[in-house]
Amino acid sequence: MLRRLVNQLLSLLMGSLACLALGNAQAADEAPDAMVLRLSNEVLQAIRADPALQNGDLTRIIALVDSKIMPNVNFQRMTASAVGPGWRQASPEQRRRLQEEFKTLLVRTYAGAINQVSELSVAIKPLRAAATDREVLVRSEIKGRGDPVQLEYRLEKTPGQGTGWMIYNLNVLGVWLVETYRSQFAQEISVKGIDGLIASLVERNKANAKKT
Repeated sequence: MLRRLVNQLLSLLMGSLACLALGNAQAADEAPDAMVLRLSNEVLQAIRADPALQNGDLTRIIALVDSKIMPNVNFQRMTASAVGPGWRQASPEQRRRLQEEFKTLLVRTYAGAINQVSELSVAIKPLRAAATDREVLVRSEIKGRGDPVQLEYRLEKTPGQGTGWMIYNLNVLGVWLVETYRSQFAQEISVKGIDGLIASLVERNKANAKKT
């Protein structure tokens, strides 16, 4: 049960990601662990305050993740890592479509059960990083029903944006999200190419849409 709820929170933290966006002024002054805690709490508070979100309203979910999360995630890097070597051969239009469909996949996968996310709370563990580090690992613990679940974030310091940080990967119970999708996407690309992967994502998103 708790892992399912964590997956739903994870989808919110990642589903808004469409491209590399400028961080807000507050994020530019935050430590990476403080940013992750603020972001997590803002998402949870928004869900608790909005019955439409609790009922799985996809339009409201997308609006939430676009406004709260997108400025704090390097989704281009995340999508490129998930696609793997094929990303370098993809055209600009193919890259745009991959990011768009990947975003939709993450949001639709868990939108139907979002009402239970309100039961979660987030605690951040002490940060192990030097002031000069450009990439860090932020470890958190998600509490709810059942045993706590460990959730880790990889963040990078954003060039040209002060001390702002962006998320580019997440780990739930020892499983990194980007690596999980990379293995799936690699199989699709080896058989059908980049356009085949895009078509497959479109079909998966259509199937998920019928369930919501």
